Amino acid sequence: MITSINPATGQELARYGFQSDAEIDTALAAASEAQAIWRFRPIGERVGLLTELARVLRTNKAKYAALITAEMGKPIVEAEAEIEKCAVTCEFYVEAAPRFLADEIVASNATHSAIVYDPIGVVLAIMPWNYPFWQFFRFAAPAFAAGNGAVLKHANNVPQCALAIQDAMEEAGCPAGLFSTLLIGTDKIAGIIADERIAAVTLTGSTEVGAIVAAQAGKALKKQVLELGGSDPFIVLADADIEEAAKVAVKARYINVGQSCVNAKRFIVEDSVADRFVALFVDGVRALKVGDPTERDTHIGPMARANLRDGLHDQVERTLAAGGTCKTGGKPVEGPGFWYEPTVIDNVTPDLVAFCEETFGPVAAIVRAKDAEDAIALANRTEFGLGAALWTRDVEKASHYARRIDAGAVFINGMVASDARLPFGGIKRSGYGRELGAHGIREFTNIKTLWIGPVKAAPASDTKPRKDTTS
Repeated sequence: MITSINPATGQELARYGFQSDAEIDTALAAASEAQAIWRFRPIGERVGLLTELARVLRTNKAKYAALITAEMGKPIVEAEAEIEKCAVTCEFYVEAAPRFLADEIVASNATHSAIVYDPIGVVLAIMPWNYPFWQFFRFAAPAFAAGNGAVLKHANNVPQCALAIQDAMEEAGCPAGLFSTLLIGTDKIAGIIADERIAAVTLTGSTEVGAIVAAQAGKALKKQVLELGGSDPFIVLADADIEEAAKVAVKARYINVGQSCVNAKRFIVEDSVADRFVALFVDGVRALKVGDPTERDTHIGPMARANLRDGLHDQVERTLAAGGTCKTGGKPVEGPGFWYEPTVIDNVTPDLVAFCEETFGPVAAIVRAKDAEDAIALANRTEFGLGAALWTRDVEKASHYARRIDAGAVFINGMVASDARLPFGGIKRSGYGRELGAHGIREFTNIKTLWIGPVKAAPASDTKPRKDTTS
């Protein structure tokens, strides 16, 4: 049974039964058949679906945002922004997909060859709850434009969002069967991955789950794109604009109640400016409004599930017991729902939990660095490598240090965020493969070489009259 629970109140919203093996088989068969046709549709028709999706998303923005807020607690203003970002990304690929998928001609004196991008097939999308629409559409927009089909296994605490995505696809005119939402348990995933009708897998989620899915997909020799955990550093050097860095740092950590792989988590600050940064940062955190996520002035809503809140509090307690200093927050909010105070822990060192582990919630770790070199070394002292922010007024120095930071993206004087124009993904235990940009749309294509050799002229035809040997 799949249950939808409002994390602000702890009350049940809806309940759904698991789909049967027969229903799963029907969905896979329909996706395979529909994709076999869709792959040969003109690119203009394929991106036309994205145009309609953008329209449907905006038309239903209020409804979809309310579902996000109800099922996982995201403040309503952020939920509306999530839907808008999905629509913008669809529109980006309407314009960009024909360019990204165009044949690349490679010519020489003797040959005329090309690199072409063929769709790979039906992709299993295993998606998380923290951005229930965005995580799907950042994969789906380029994947469908490229000629692929998909089946979605969403997180089981956002089933209403998963079904709303199905409705949006249908309303936009998606060909019957090309996309399906599956309401299933995790025990069905390995069998679906192994099914010959599935060509590849994309997963956004924890590092632990990513390793399991990668093993299952590897056994079946299926392509994977994995966007996993992160412990992103937010590095503040001594010459940075400290006021601006502290202001942006609050948003970088506490957007989506801190529940994002690419939230800033470790704030690594040169010691000479650390006291000033921490004072400004803590003031900004204390100014955040914790409250009803349906109210438009709320900054911090509930965490998505009780076990997530309890796990985060355990990390906080272990960090404080080992020497961290709590500057604000530090405990769950009493009452119904799954709430946690916005928390700042100072004097975090590499041996403390808040440094070593990913903290998935409204908790910030302040790490004091001796100098710039020490700051970069601390930033890289992690098993993760998703994003990083670097703050300095020296652009030349920033470019130098950015190359030395182990991450899939480095943002200089800004917070890390995904952008449809740029590839997004990580290294180390943050996963592999890329979403978005030109690289993202090509992840689920067969990058095929067409080699055309020189063609010799046909021999001249024999036009001489022949002697009639008939009698």
